Amino acid sequence: MKRTNLKHPLISLMLLLALAVQLAGCNPVIDVAADDLMDGIQAQNVKSRNSDGAFVNSQMALAVKLFQASAAESDEKNLLISPLSIQLALAMTANGADGTTKAEMEALLGDAIPLEALNEYLSTYVKNLPSAEKSKLQIANSIWFRDNENRLSVNPEFLQTNANYYSAQAYRSAFDDQTLADINNWVHTHTDGMIDGILDEIRDDAVMYLINALTFDAEWQTVYDKNAILDGTFTAASGEKQTVKMMHSEESQYFVTEDASGFFKNYKGGNYRFVAVLPNEDLSLENYVASLNAAELQRILQSDQTGLVLAAMPKFSYDFELSMNECLKELGMATAFDSSTADFSKMATSSKGNIFIGDVLHKTFISVDELGTKAGAVTKVEMNDEGYYEPALVITLDHPFLYMIVDTATNLPVFIGAVTDLG
Repeated sequence: MKRTNLKHPLISLMLLLALAVQLAGCNPVIDVAADDLMDGIQAQNVKSRNSDGAFVNSQMALAVKLFQASAAESDEKNLLISPLSIQLALAMTANGADGTTKAEMEALLGDAIPLEALNEYLSTYVKNLPSAEKSKLQIANSIWFRDNENRLSVNPEFLQTNANYYSAQAYRSAFDDQTLADINNWVHTHTDGMIDGILDEIRDDAVMYLINALTFDAEWQTVYDKNAILDGTFTAASGEKQTVKMMHSEESQYFVTEDASGFFKNYKGGNYRFVAVLPNEDLSLENYVASLNAAELQRILQSDQTGLVLAAMPKFSYDFELSMNECLKELGMATAFDSSTADFSKMATSSKGNIFIGDVLHKTFISVDELGTKAGAVTKVEMNDEGYYEPALVITLDHPFLYMIVDTATNLPVFIGAVTDLG
């Protein structure tokens, strides 16, 4: 049952849920040149809310929407997102929103679930996700504020809420080169070095960063024998035939639908599994992803079909990066990005103007080989204020130029000339 004609490698969609079920609390401590704002804030016990149909359905729908929007937005050959990382970063941000901004974020992140209840669901879900030596999962959240009390006033209740539900550490920093290094070091540390950083610069209008980091490192329940790794051929979306290392195994659980087939492969301990989804030969992955919905994905993941499956998949490793701004606007969250209408009054106020989301950047990494899978994700939500001014235009007359002397009453040139040589 060989199928090809893929726009993205066959693994892209496999990770939609594999990464969406990966979280745990194991946060390394790093030294940063910033003030820890959590000194006076202790995480409080909050109400738990176990996953139920409403929560699972909302998160499945969000995962499909984010994946489809990312596939449509990105021009990369290989795609990988962590819906959960994006969800957690945006949920923290939503706790500072109000009015229409909050309503739009609620509708996207929780469907019909109010933000206050979504906080309880996500907090409980994260705490209940297992992490073990052979299937390790790590999660960390941090919030970074510009150290300028005359400019930025942060709402303590916003910090408290995110400490309570997301164990978010908050840091006040100068937003200089040291802050840039600190944030990127934080990302590097909390992704086990898989992702080096999330920032290239700190803009003048940046007043806050909300960052989620997620890592997954698991061994296959049955690792591949070296004799089961053979040269094989992968047909790219362009039709190019590529030689790869193909890993062969016998699996026992699979699914077959009208448009695709695939198999399930467990990681050590059985708490997590890899799901391979291969569209039919006459259906491109691009079209398959576009037609996918949450109900169909749930049917795939709930498949109880068993039998001998001779499975093969290539070893692969790549990273992925995407600004989620346009995706999120198209999914109904436009107000949060509008400097004139965004309402993050529950988060902070700035003397430089209204606060809004300037950028949501998502970075991921994946490596799949004969031993298992390593994957990392980081989501950054950058909050800006209206105090940013574009740099002044620089014009240097360092090559031949025209000049005039004009009558200001009429703007008629009294003199007009050109300089072509000053030697």
